[in-house]
Amino acid sequence: FCKDCIQGVSHEGEPQGTVEIFDGVACYVATPAIDYPKDKVILFLPDVFGIELINTQLLADSFAVNGFKVVAVDYFNTDSVPLSVQNSTSFDLKAWLANHGNQQTRPALDKVIAVLKEEGVTKFGATGYCFGGRYTFDLAFENIIQCSVVSHPSFLKIPDDLETYFTKSQAPLLINSCEFDEKFPAPARAKADEIFGDGKFAPGYKHEYFPGCTHGFAVRGDLNDPLTKAAKEGSFKAAVEFFKEHL
Repeated sequence: FCKDCIQGVSHEGEPQGTVEIFDGVACYVATPAIDYPKDKVILFLPDVFGIELINTQLLADSFAVNGFKVVAVDYFNTDSVPLSVQNSTSFDLKAWLANHGNQQTRPALDKVIAVLKEEGVTKFGATGYCFGGRYTFDLAFENIIQCSVVSHPSFLKIPDDLETYFTKSQAPLLINSCEFDEKFPAPARAKADEIFGDGKFAPGYKHEYFPGCTHGFAVRGDLNDPLTKAAKEGSFKAAVEFFKEHL
């Protein structure tokens, strides 16, 4: 993890969704007020602050306003990074991560997907932020999801994961990246475009790049900064349009 993984600003608003339990796993669920396709769900795969972060809830609500049911998964099992340490320089993120690896977190995600399938969902999109970007790729490798969006993803092995995605996945891919991101830096961005770009990835590929912005901008960016605000809104708009086209 980089220091920007726990840097950011909490946004203001009144969440409209509800917390529901799927086979023992808490999820923040945002449901459109209008008629929507009941066989589709967007899995919101959050950063280390989990579903408790109001920014995550408001983003999920915004996808719902655009006609998608959204399920944000608490794969941290009520033990996400405390909101109180946002912008902390002393919190031991490595120690926290040691207890929140794939073995501890993936089962909760699989449980939620299984319940949703039982409820009739047949098409899944995923939007993954930071920590959640890794799981978006994993679900795409297994073709569990039909459309992928990642914003400032973490834990990707470059070029291995990009090559695996290209070879194994049928899910169209949108990457929202930024200038200052040690977890997805310039060489990774260039490699992604080299592998997927110019129509080489048949399912579909788009890469939105936001100069002047820092890892975390799409969820925890400072909306008082015009550049960051525009990037946060731009990445969300790109995600909505991508889901509408491909999911």
